[in-house]
Amino acid sequence: MAKRVAVIGAGASGLTVLKCCLDEGLQPTCFERSEDIGGLWRFQECDTDWKASIYKSVTINTSKEMMGYSDFPIPEDYPNYMHNSKVMDYFRMYAKHFDLLQYIRFQTSVLSIRKCSDFSTTGQWDVVTETDGKQNSAIFDAILVCTGHHIDPYLPLECFPGVEKFKGKIMHSREYKYPEEFRDKRMVVVGLGNSGVDISLDLSHTTKQVFLSTRTGAWVVNRVSDNGFPLDVVHFTRFKNMLRHIIPLYLMNRWGENKLNARFNHENYGLKPQFRFLSKYPIVGDDLPNAIVSGRVLMKPNVKEFTDTAVIFEDGSREENIDVVLFATGYNFSFPFLEENVLRVNNNRVPLYKFVFPPHLEKSTLAIIGLLQPLGAIMPIAELQARWATRVFKGLLQLPSPDDMMADIAKKIKENEKRYIPSQHITLQVQYIDYVDELASLLSVKPNPLFLFLTDPKLALEVFFGPCTPAQFRLTGPGKWDGARKSILTQRQRILRATKTRALKTHSENDSCLVSSLCIKIMGLFVFIAAICAYF
Repeated sequence: MAKRVAVIGAGASGLTVLKCCLDEGLQPTCFERSEDIGGLWRFQECDTDWKASIYKSVTINTSKEMMGYSDFPIPEDYPNYMHNSKVMDYFRMYAKHFDLLQYIRFQTSVLSIRKCSDFSTTGQWDVVTETDGKQNSAIFDAILVCTGHHIDPYLPLECFPGVEKFKGKIMHSREYKYPEEFRDKRMVVVGLGNSGVDISLDLSHTTKQVFLSTRTGAWVVNRVSDNGFPLDVVHFTRFKNMLRHIIPLYLMNRWGENKLNARFNHENYGLKPQFRFLSKYPIVGDDLPNAIVSGRVLMKPNVKEFTDTAVIFEDGSREENIDVVLFATGYNFSFPFLEENVLRVNNNRVPLYKFVFPPHLEKSTLAIIGLLQPLGAIMPIAELQARWATRVFKGLLQLPSPDDMMADIAKKIKENEKRYIPSQHITLQVQYIDYVDELASLLSVKPNPLFLFLTDPKLALEVFFGPCTPAQFRLTGPGKWDGARKSILTQRQRILRATKTRALKTHSENDSCLVSSLCIKIMGLFVFIAAICAYF
């Protein structure tokens, strides 16, 4: 009899978890408390008390070739960076293609998940849910939690003296939907993360003035990179990832900072951070320098205190007649339906082996999917996590001992604390290619470029020098997809198809750039062949 698996959440992670369960012959039931799929990516006019929310203009920061599920490419005519409505269209196509909706129970909240009395032998869980006011209890063989880390808005008002006297509106970024309601207002946005920047830019065309406050500054990158290709397509390659492990850190920092400052000098724009390029994830702000140079957004240091109508900053400057202060200060995460002896969250830290499995359970029948912050897309990572977890549930793969798992967790925390400056979610940060390769190795689906160079040189060149797209993990091993090779070899065509919407009689300069770039990379291959052997 197939094992029954409870999936919590039908967002970007929950959908692929359902599909992975079906691939392994498991019997999934997904509980989704809203009335639709999509999770965070489903725009809603009205804010809800129990979930994170996006605003109408949100466009994703990862390109379509890097964020799609591995065996279901995003349509080639979709833009490389998709509006949230396009992301939702893709999710609906994915759910329809693999017939996932029949396994989802909408408008059903999970109240509690507790170990059964015989958990030490069966690994089973008692799941209590509520639908339309009626509670139901059911036994499941395994649990996959896909609720993400955008759970509880973090609003640190206690850090700002005088905030209780402020007569204007104070809000969190989750409440923001449209810029029109703030027309001709003077606003302060607190927080220089991706949301803070994006909302400030959205507001800047409508408000009277936007002041963007930051404690530390940030390095700002552009979605469009070399030769007009998406940023992650250009830089998330196995070749460049190999170089990152070889070249000294100080040289990588110098290269990155020089490249970003060549576009605009971060110091002259009030953005230069107090840390090096690789010490914290950069933010995506295509239009931020334009907004600053045109005065639509004015950079400010950290807020020191509030008066009834003004905001005072740490440099002593003061802005009067402030109408709204919007805190883009992120989220905390929690698992209120799980007991603390099962999974305890302490200051946004939770011990998970490979960011998936609690290490201390007698039976490994609980997995957390998508609870991490990659410098890259979450969807392919969640998919690999789900492929691994479902095979662990089936007994096809084994986990190490609890002590070995705890040692691995401690090692990763130590590495992050050494690499990154302190932040709210420092323990959740991963390097994209390193982490997906780690999961792929556990699954025996990691491509071997050296073997491919001998058997399929054309594919090998694209796998090693091209973007590390999700289809690479469908070339071999469990879950192999016959369309993976074609998907990889045609990915550049799909990237260009979305932008070349005006037919030209002459050949595109991009094509010649790609050819010359490929030749350079092939030459570089021979230089670094010894390093490649050591790396793989």
